[in-house]
Amino acid sequence: MAHGGGGQLTDELIADRILPRLDNDVLRSLGDSASLMPTFNDRVALTIDSYVVQPWRFPGGDIGRIAVCGTVNDLAVAGAVPIGLALSIVVSEGFAMADLEDVLDSVAAAADEAGVTIVTGDTKVIDHHDPPEITLTTAGVGRRPLQHHPDLARVQPGDRVIINGPVGDHGLAVMLAREMPDMQTTLRSDAAPLNRVIEDCWHGVGNGIAFMRDATRGGLAGVASDVAAQTGWHVVLREDAIPVRPAARHAADLLGLDPLDLANEGKVVIVARPEAQDRVLALLGAHEDGPAYTKPTVIGEVTDQRDGVCELHTTLGGRRVLQKPYGEELPRIC
Repeated sequence: MAHGGGGQLTDELIADRILPRLDNDVLRSLGDSASLMPTFNDRVALTIDSYVVQPWRFPGGDIGRIAVCGTVNDLAVAGAVPIGLALSIVVSEGFAMADLEDVLDSVAAAADEAGVTIVTGDTKVIDHHDPPEITLTTAGVGRRPLQHHPDLARVQPGDRVIINGPVGDHGLAVMLAREMPDMQTTLRSDAAPLNRVIEDCWHGVGNGIAFMRDATRGGLAGVASDVAAQTGWHVVLREDAIPVRPAARHAADLLGLDPLDLANEGKVVIVARPEAQDRVLALLGAHEDGPAYTKPTVIGEVTDQRDGVCELHTTLGGRRVLQKPYGEELPRIC
């Protein structure tokens, strides 16, 4: 508990454990705020997220990785280029120092992968929990060029719905680690920063992109149903076009879950003009170097019917309304 008291032990925790892993010119001053570059004529984008995933480590990632990736991706899908992240760490008494170091190393690695720095932060220690817990909060600031304006108001009939890879991996990897820790599985979280590939799409396609969003909580179903409901257009998705890994499908069947409802941490849904779809697919496919970038696919389109419904054409030839998940099937998934 004394490590969170603001005294000498807190200073030692920051100097010995945190700063060596996240060090940069801005953070090094350890001020209560960070001074960042001017944005000139760009807009400023700001986002914040808290991460409470249990267990904090899971196949393919941990709470540190998804904290960075989630915040970077929220900026990227808004058309922004991340400038810096603020990191808040809350640990309960008894959380192992070696585990904290692992989380910080993961934060540093993900930030380096995304090309962004941790510029300020805060650390707190709270009363003992059983088991000991860690919570991270990341706030991100980015500059959004004026020509980047993804907006649901720009979605129109004929637009294609594209996703950059298989869905459901993250939610299922966390669920299996939590509920069946002894089970051997090839499933891994897809947590990855998407800002570089999204920036390539903006440079290569520009106004050919109408809207984009990362498919985190609520999954693909949540994003697609939001597009339909908030634009008023009828959206059609084809189940046979939606990529789902065989291991994910089997695990979802075992647990009685729908992969389309499950959280992802490295998937972006892009609504693009039909003439831009091939270019978007090519740009997404050019980044096939990790779990987030495999098999970019056109999975549906926006039609000219005015009912605000998202419809799924199933592999069996049927049709069903695809709805946003009602609640939280998998608590503490991110």
